[in-house]
Amino acid sequence: MEAMRRNPETIARRILEAKTVAVCSHVNPDGDTLGCAAAMRLALLRMGKNVSLFCDGKVPDQLSFLPGIDEMRMPSEHDGPFDLMLSVDVSDEKRLGACAGLIAKSAHTAQIDHHPTNPLFMEENSVDGKAPAACILIREQLKELGVKLDRDLAICLYTGISTDTGNFSFASTDSECFRVMSELMETGLPLATLNRILFRDRAMPQVRLIGKALNSLSYYENGQIAVMKLTRDDFAECGALSEHADTLVNFGLDTVGTRMALLVREGTDGSLKFSLRAKEPDCVSDVAQAFGGGGHPQAAGITMYGKLDETAGLVLDAMIRKLNG
Repeated sequence: MEAMRRNPETIARRILEAKTVAVCSHVNPDGDTLGCAAAMRLALLRMGKNVSLFCDGKVPDQLSFLPGIDEMRMPSEHDGPFDLMLSVDVSDEKRLGACAGLIAKSAHTAQIDHHPTNPLFMEENSVDGKAPAACILIREQLKELGVKLDRDLAICLYTGISTDTGNFSFASTDSECFRVMSELMETGLPLATLNRILFRDRAMPQVRLIGKALNSLSYYENGQIAVMKLTRDDFAECGALSEHADTLVNFGLDTVGTRMALLVREGTDGSLKFSLRAKEPDCVSDVAQAFGGGGHPQAAGITMYGKLDETAGLVLDAMIRKLNG
């Protein structure tokens, strides 16, 4: 099997050869996958390419400021074909959702990603499981393509890097993050404004949903594991969307003495979405993988189907075994 490594040269060659490019984000898109996609769109347009953005999911309102992100479409809205399909920040084919159907419509496929669980599922793979954000690899890709940074590109890259490092607070944050940030600041990046949008401003439905999540909070293993649950009724009563729950799991993890946290939310389609978090040196990615999910050692996710309490109990039991193993 091909070794996991950064490979910007091969990705650049595929891009240079292509006239039409489909850039695909992962389902339930976050700041990193959308920051990557928006940045690549700007770069590809500058290179004279015909570029289309695709995602099997709604762009969160909080990220609507990203330049050109309103061009994002569902994969069903374009028949192709494409010279190149490029997935960004997508850990495996399943995380493409309906975008996986574009693989067969593309002459070549490539990916840029930073998930350590990535199975290198594309034709060309530039993957670094130790990189703190996929947007770090996008910055490297832009250099390889000879695309100079500007303010709009900086906004995209900052969004991905800051959100995937927890506003530069996660253990994955490294010196490369700050070297890139120095470059981004030189473009006139509106840091204070973006920081407030991404990390301080909350829609009223989200504030109400925080209350619901905290009211459901339970502790296990002498407070070492925190669990929160959100039902469809909770979302309806708050007027909240699924995206409003994306970061709520961190409230459980922030408790002193807690080593792992779990948030499970019911989806309108009958699915159960699990967010798992851990403090170093604890790891939850292998727990997620055991249930068909994946992610990073300290931040992983699962999508399952079943009864909320019963299914959550299965995941909690696995976390307890991991904690005490």
